[in-house]
Amino acid sequence: MARITLKAPPKPATAPTGGLSSRAKRAQIRNQPRRPPAVKPLEVAPAPAPTQPRPAPAPRPRTDRGKPRPGRGAVATKPERAVTAPAPDRASRHPNPDEPRLSKRMSELGLCSRREADEWIENGWVSVDGKVVNTLGARVSPSARIEIAKAAERHQTELVTILQHKPIGYVSGQAEDGHTPASALITPQNRWADDPAPITFKPSHLRGLAPAGRLDIDSTGLLVFTQDGRVAKRLIGRDSEVEKEYLVRVEGKLDDAGMKLLQHGLELDGVKLKPARVSWQNEDQLRFVLREGRKRQIRRMCELVGLVVTGLKRVRTGSVSLGPLPVGQWRYLRRDEKF
Repeated sequence: MARITLKAPPKPATAPTGGLSSRAKRAQIRNQPRRPPAVKPLEVAPAPAPTQPRPAPAPRPRTDRGKPRPGRGAVATKPERAVTAPAPDRASRHPNPDEPRLSKRMSELGLCSRREADEWIENGWVSVDGKVVNTLGARVSPSARIEIAKAAERHQTELVTILQHKPIGYVSGQAEDGHTPASALITPQNRWADDPAPITFKPSHLRGLAPAGRLDIDSTGLLVFTQDGRVAKRLIGRDSEVEKEYLVRVEGKLDDAGMKLLQHGLELDGVKLKPARVSWQNEDQLRFVLREGRKRQIRRMCELVGLVVTGLKRVRTGSVSLGPLPVGQWRYLRRDEKF
């Protein structure tokens, strides 16, 4: 058998280093070929184990069966919010909602107007069955005992009523169509110099002053302004029976049949008029006494019987007469005068 001999590979030759300077040695080392860096093999992560597929969720039951579905192009609307029922009216929570309000009951008793009643209630001037009531809208029994404090009585005595001789060309109410209201003439300068009332004029007398009745722009005579709700209710309230007397100048012929129609038998706007007292004052002037005051009533009554009114003047309201009060001037209602 042949004998095999293994030989070691020869070592690479290196240049001798003996006798070289240190700089030459470093240069020799830099010039030697470099070995490439060792490359590690890539490690491949093992494939994950196969997993079981997640089961699909069970379908939810439909709750819209039987309801109309929006068609193609339709827009589904959001469900409407629940609407909260409005709170019931305060009066419905009252144990006896059919009972009258305190302010209305005070007006019915003639104590004051409803506006004044609300003011007195807020001020604590009203007692019901011995207990002070200061809540607006309170209801009371028709048999309840209502008492008014002295402060309210003093307040009421300070309210004024003014009598004016309204001129032609002024409106009795608010300004309209560029015409001036008659209230603009109530100034200290226009007060009648012979006014018998011992009252000193104050600017507060104009606050809340309102006409209690009307006179047409083409009419003249007695016009009443008041701050007192009791006076206003007596003169222009729904159940007012206060007489108003007028002197009316007319043109045309009036026979006995027409006179009877004026006295009782006419109607305006489908409503029968109350009986009136009508008589001749002189050959061209009639005297009317009415217990109502509808708009342009006397002029329209005269037209229905063939007469034309050329002048109209109110000379009395209730038991208060115009007297010698000059046109355009005014005076206070005296304490001893009543309508």
